[in-house]
Amino acid sequence: MTMTKAFLAALSLVVMATSASAETVCNREGDCWHVAEHAWIRPEHGLVIHPENWKWEEHEREKFRWREHEGRGRGYWHEGRWIEIR
Repeated sequence: MTMTKAFLAALSLVVMATSASAETVCNREGDCWHVAEHAWIRPEHGLVIHPENWKWEEHEREKFRWREHEGRGRGYWHEGRWIEIR
């Protein structure tokens, strides 16, 4: 592999790694999940957007919980149900 090809391969891995970041979103009920982008989130959804590296503190363990949402598209958790936004 030439140096140019090696450089381009390494550069593409860096770009993929940085573009795969996800912020954490939590609702008022304490459900939290990752989102790739949040432009669709509106104030009326009652959601808080946290940076990618956010974690709840030890004293908040009873307040928050992780929820999965793979394959459900854009949306948010509300009262235990996934509300899809089209």
